[in-house]
Amino acid sequence: MRSRSPLRPAAAGIVIAILAVVVLAADQLAKTVAIDNLPPERVVPVFGDVLQLYLVRNPGAAFSLGEGVTWLFTIALAVVAGVIVFLAVRRVRSRLWAIVLGLLLGGVLGNLTDRLLREPGFPVGHVVDFISTPWMMPAIYNVADVFIVSMMISVALLVLFGLRLDGTRETRASRARQPAETDGGAVDASSEPGMR
Repeated sequence: MRSRSPLRPAAAGIVIAILAVVVLAADQLAKTVAIDNLPPERVVPVFGDVLQLYLVRNPGAAFSLGEGVTWLFTIALAVVAGVIVFLAVRRVRSRLWAIVLGLLLGGVLGNLTDRLLREPGFPVGHVVDFISTPWMMPAIYNVADVFIVSMMISVALLVLFGLRLDGTRETRASRARQPAETDGGAVDASSEPGMR
């Protein structure tokens, strides 16, 4: 079942590319402003414990895990970016998937840019983090992280609700048919030409 006409391959790629560039630019601009205006490792209250600014350079992942293997995070980010680009070119036809993957790619590229270009150097640069919300979580994060986490949740929701990359929607009936088709080789008559 399709709710809307699918995007053409070029259109899906353009949507993903534009959103990725916008998020990447916003992330890098925010990090530059933070570096230029915030004192390192000192709390700057904005709204009490709800929102604080705290500038740090993080060599590891979330909660500063894996500080000694920064290069592994660079490889992981590059692989994720590559998978998103591959999906964009080959399979994405859904507007929702294009939006979600574009925003996710922008977040991934934001942190990958830090790993590649910031001190102490390629490919072990430290990610600039500066947003702190102590009431919600102890981690300090950045604009890219916000998009990565929120879009990963969105990916899970799209999968949960059965929206495929090509814009079709998986139904309960199609899920029930899949094992029978794979095991017994049966073909659903409604999928034959002229039966829709």
